[in-house]
This record gives sequence, structure tokens and C-alpha cells, in this order.
Amino acid sequence: MHGFWTILLLIVSNIFMTFAWYGHLKLQEMKISTSWPLILVILFSWGLAFFEYCAQVPANRLGSSINGGPFSLVQLKVIQEVISLMVFTIVVSLLFKGESLHWNHLAAFVCLVMAVFFVFLK
Repeated sequence: MHGFWTILLLIVSNIFMTFAWYGHLKLQEMKISTSWPLILVILFSWGLAFFEYCAQVPANRLGSSINGGPFSLVQLKVIQEVISLMVFTIVVSLLFKGESLHWNHLAAFVCLVMAVFFVFLK
């Protein structure tokens, strides 16, 4: 069960992370934050990042073999990166209509999925 909760928390964490890193661009595109000073944009992102950490830290604690979880640190990191790119791709595809995926992006994602395969080989 630790593996399931780890992955679920990593997904939640990466949703918040993606919005913390790129949500302000959507707000600017929507003409909501165009007049915000940079410090306010940074504080907005930090506010979202707080919730990212509220999911990321427990995910790492639950999932780490150091604490009895099923994953090594390298495995946790590779899983997190793949989840991050999957969440990013979904968010960008849904919210940023000017951005599109191309064959080379998909090829890169396949390589990352293969990285997960290789990191779990004994």
C-alpha cells in the first residue's frame, strides 16, 4: 500500500508544482495578473508550492526504503520525474492552447518511461 500512496501523493504534489511553476503564466494570459508586481507573482507561486511540499514530503517518506517503503531514492526520483512530465503534459495540453505536442516530445516521454523500466531492473 505504501507504493500506491506514494504515487498518489506524487501526482498531487506535481499538480501543485505545475501550477506553482506555470500557473502564473496562465493568469497572465487571461489578463488576471498582468499588473501584478514580480514579488506578488513569486508569493503566489510559493503559496502553491507549500501544498506541493505537503504532498511531496510524505510521498518520499512513505515510499523510501529508508523508512520501510518499497522504493530506493533513485527509483523515487525517476518515478517523480515521469509523473512530473505526465502532469505537465496534461496541464499544458488542456490549459495552454498555443502549445502542442510533437512526435519528438512523445519519443522523449517513451525514453523516460524506459528509464523507469531500467531503474527497476535488478
